[in-house]
Amino acid sequence: MTTLLQKALLLTTATGVLVLTPATARASSHMDAPLITLDDAANTTDVYAFVQTENGRKSLVTALGVYPFEEPGIGPNKFNFDDNVLYAIHVAAGQDVAAGRPTYSYEFTFRTKFKNAKTILQSYLGVITDVDDASQNLTQFYTVTRVDHRTGRRVRLGEGVVPPNNQGNATPFYNQDDDGENHAKDGVASFDELDRYTKQSITVMDDGHVAFAGQRDDGFYGDIQAVFDLLKLRNPGKDAQSGFNLHLMALAIPVDEIGGDRQVAGVWATTSRRRFTILADGVHKSERFGDWVQVARQGNPLFNEGLVAIEDKDLYSRTSPSTDKVLFQKYAQNPELAKLLNLLVLEPDIAGIETGRTDIAGIFIPDVIKVDLSTDAARLAGGGPAHPTNPDDSGFSRLSIFGGDVLVSKVQPGFGKGVVPGGWPNGRRFGDDVVDIAVTALISDLRPSTPIIRGPAGDNVDGNDMAFNKVFPYESTPQNGRRHMHP
Repeated sequence: MTTLLQKALLLTTATGVLVLTPATARASSHMDAPLITLDDAANTTDVYAFVQTENGRKSLVTALGVYPFEEPGIGPNKFNFDDNVLYAIHVAAGQDVAAGRPTYSYEFTFRTKFKNAKTILQSYLGVITDVDDASQNLTQFYTVTRVDHRTGRRVRLGEGVVPPNNQGNATPFYNQDDDGENHAKDGVASFDELDRYTKQSITVMDDGHVAFAGQRDDGFYGDIQAVFDLLKLRNPGKDAQSGFNLHLMALAIPVDEIGGDRQVAGVWATTSRRRFTILADGVHKSERFGDWVQVARQGNPLFNEGLVAIEDKDLYSRTSPSTDKVLFQKYAQNPELAKLLNLLVLEPDIAGIETGRTDIAGIFIPDVIKVDLSTDAARLAGGGPAHPTNPDDSGFSRLSIFGGDVLVSKVQPGFGKGVVPGGWPNGRRFGDDVVDIAVTALISDLRPSTPIIRGPAGDNVDGNDMAFNKVFPYESTPQNGRRHMHP
């Protein structure tokens, strides 16, 4: 480990220690707590947050994934956003970051329409040429509403349309050579190169916000099966999410709409359902009413799944980051998985990493993704060296600061001259290898003035099965139902 990286690991912010200290070897397997695994449409997978320029304005790009392990190409019914779920991306600014309070919330609500309900063909009546054409039987529309929690004011930012899922022949323009028999198109480096359906579904809303909601490839990668199978890793590892899709909501928020770029913001997401449901009697439709009740939340990858004990996992899903210090700090300071990892690392000086981990607590309490908005745009993952027309940005590393990928802050000193991590835990980009970053951090000791660095280490899965886009909405094209593969 170079001196530069050792010093960078000591980076501090006003809200806590901003170091490479995610909490476990388990990244987001998307099955974080017992109850939420029973509610796929409200089950959060990953949250992303990073700085980019969108629609000519410096923006905080945010994204929330839901509906884990979507098997592509099922029928006749398919995976959709739920009209009865309130999806929300929260942004904390100023003192609200340390307090774990939302300053702004961006609510996504959906409504579903059928062109013909007197058919078994739920989604596709023919080849879909354009989004919401006559062949797209089921179309979902969504509204994005901004809530300012300082004033209570609610503002409707706009409405968008959800493109079809990638079935195959019914949706050829997602796929290579616009042929439904081929694999899905790889990620691209420019807007003009995006597939037709994605381009038609990107919506510029009021005040410069840019939105997208629809099916995408699951961009998380990791050998989760091996991690959960007694931590017996294999080489090469197998990407447990390979071949699966999810549903993604992405929103680019101009930074001047949230107080400017001279700050560190916090980002997390929640899903909620109505408190009461009256079931249909065969004639009348079911009705849902009452206040919204939170059923899931997601901040940094790893926290609930890998740190919080079983007895508190569902409690985490129902609570707010404002309660994390009281309810969950003990799990960050004394991570059980550090003990499990300790058993795998044959080094005599590894003692002491299992308790008193103030470095871990510094990043996870409260559990919001902290993003330095003052930096230049984050470097982006494309498809790596195997994709010469869409390579990773120069200087991008999936290991973030462990790979020498750093940015310069204008609002915090960093380890010197404002240097901060280029990716997670300073935000989170598509392509950040959160498993390897986490494993390396947990078997290291980042508390002393001269950190003890062991690694890099990880799960032997070093990239996604699909190349990422380097333009909004960034997540990869959804897998083709006819041609996808699992490892």
